[in-house]
Amino acid sequence: MTTEENAGTIPVQKSDEQWREELTPQEFAVLRQAGTERPYTGEYWDTKTAGVYQCRACGSELFTSNEKFDSHCGWPSFFAPLAEGKVRYLHDRSMGMDRIEVRCANCDSHMGHLFEGEGFDTPTDQRFCINSISVKLVPGETAGAAAE
Repeated sequence: MTTEENAGTIPVQKSDEQWREELTPQEFAVLRQAGTERPYTGEYWDTKTAGVYQCRACGSELFTSNEKFDSHCGWPSFFAPLAEGKVRYLHDRSMGMDRIEVRCANCDSHMGHLFEGEGFDTPTDQRFCINSISVKLVPGETAGAAAE
């Protein structure tokens, strides 16, 4: 995993006005303004339902329940995205911290942050800490998810 400051072309590009028409005020605040929902308040933080997690803004498939794990942090946690290139990474130096921001590679919406080396017993020792409001769970089998 490498961080990308200049990720090239984002396929889905819309004005703030267009996004505001399509998203609720809460969705816009997180997805387009890099906000964060409060822990233990989001729809999916403790969901065990099998399925694919899509970007709430554009519908791109980003994560699956196969990679979801309980990190006890109050947000949905995944140890890997669905496939390489589904998300992009930016350095985030806001709030007095040095973090890795996770964004949808298709529409550049804010998903959450990536933390590494925390000692979780997962294949990657990574925690993609994702806002529930940034994704939409489509229940169903995950084995057929398109890895593209």
